[in-house]
Amino acid sequence: MESQSKKIVQPVRRNLEFHLPKERIGDWHAGGAHITHFFNALSIFFPDGERFFIDSVRHYRDRIKDPALKESVRGFIGQEAMHGREHEEYNQALVDKGMPSDRYGRIVIRLLGFFTRFSPKVSQLAGTIALEHLTAILANMVLSDPRILHNAEPRFAALWKWHAMEETEHKAVAYDVYQQVVGGGLMGYFHRCWALLMATSIFWVLVIPFHIGLVRKEGQLWNVRGWIKVTNFLWGAPGVLRRTIPDWLDYFKPGFHPWDHNNAHYLDGLDALVAEVDNYGAPTGAVA
Repeated sequence: MESQSKKIVQPVRRNLEFHLPKERIGDWHAGGAHITHFFNALSIFFPDGERFFIDSVRHYRDRIKDPALKESVRGFIGQEAMHGREHEEYNQALVDKGMPSDRYGRIVIRLLGFFTRFSPKVSQLAGTIALEHLTAILANMVLSDPRILHNAEPRFAALWKWHAMEETEHKAVAYDVYQQVVGGGLMGYFHRCWALLMATSIFWVLVIPFHIGLVRKEGQLWNVRGWIKVTNFLWGAPGVLRRTIPDWLDYFKPGFHPWDHNNAHYLDGLDALVAEVDNYGAPTGAVA
């Protein structure tokens, strides 16, 4: 029997502009180009991925009876739209540097277009909650361990913290929609579990070559020390991916709910982060 909706927080749309220093796109992380481009590879997925999430949830909006969940869906859509906009600016900085991110982005578009065209809406929603789980557990790592963004360029660090906080804030919305429209029966359980296995496999099959391609274009492909650093970052200490494995496995519990792992205390810093970003303003010489 699946768990019922657990309302912890209500997602709120925040219109933040980070005005990223584009000249730092290849080295904004203190750990070097290899770690920088791991994050950059993730960013490639967000603009079109967020639109896919919005469409998947919006399709079922009229079938939602719970007023609180309806309000959560509005917040979810607003937040994902803002994430997509800011990551479009982020990804444009990669294009301006001559990175193949636009080509990689077209691969993501074609994949999502194929899935949208040839899969039923319920499978699209199942894929959405699976990918939302992946982003939520990665967001939790960003928020829980200061080492991950330590000494990073402040605007890039603020963008990733903001994204992680809002992914945390709305991490259960798509899941609760799925529970209401699909139900918590055996088929619903197997469908969402299969979706996570497929989504995880496809996601990393794309992230890895995207990451390698960005590093290669940076001229760092044969920098063995850089690869050792990023491998340690992901699997050693702080172990960004290694430490997400238990949370990833929790998804397969029959009674799983995203707020079983209540990390809402990380949202306490949202107001301070918003104030920090508002103080940045546009960089000198920027055109409004």
